[in-house]
Parts: sequence; structure tokens; C-alpha cells
Amino acid sequence: MAQENSDNMQVVMGIIMQAGNAKAAAMQAIQAAKKGDFEKADDFIKQANEGLVNAHNVQTDMLTQEAQGNHVKVDLYMVHAQDHLMTAITFIDLAKEVVAVYKKMAEK
Repeated sequence: MAQENSDNMQVVMGIIMQAGNAKAAAMQAIQAAKKGDFEKADDFIKQANEGLVNAHNVQTDMLTQEAQGNHVKVDLYMVHAQDHLMTAITFIDLAKEVVAVYKKMAEK
């Protein structure tokens, strides 16, 4: 039981950490675009996308375990982790749009 809880917390923390890193990179992309450094903004968006891939990989491992019949405990921590992931996805989508607007404004 203790091992199961430990494994579950590793999944939770993996999702939260990767999603948080992705969201932070997206915020840095916006800040770079705001300063007119679009190359740096694009690099940060790339990092944000890589963070999402990492978070999704952690999530996919969890889903694979469930599909194989190894029940994954869904508790408030897991819900919180999923919330972080969904928020990061939404924030990155918005950051891409903000960077695009800054680029368009710079062209004028």
C-alpha cells in the first residue's frame, strides 16, 4: 500500500512539475515577445511544448497502467495534477496567440 501511494505521488508530482515548467516557459515566451525578441519567444514556446510532451508522457504511462488492469488511484492529488496540466495546455495556447499578436504589431 505504501509503495502504491509513493508511485501515485511520483506520477502526480511528475505531471505537476512538467506542466509547471511548460507554463513558465510560455510566460517567458510572452515576455520575450513583448521585448521584441521573437527568436527567444519561439525558443520558449518550443520549450513549453516539450514540457507538455513530458507531462503527457507521465499521464500516458498512468493511463497505460490503468488499461493493463493496474488500477491507478484517483484522489484529490491526481485531480490537482490534471488541473495543472489542463491549465498549462490552455495557457500555452494563449501564449502562442499573444506572441503572434506581438509579431504582427512589430511588422507594422
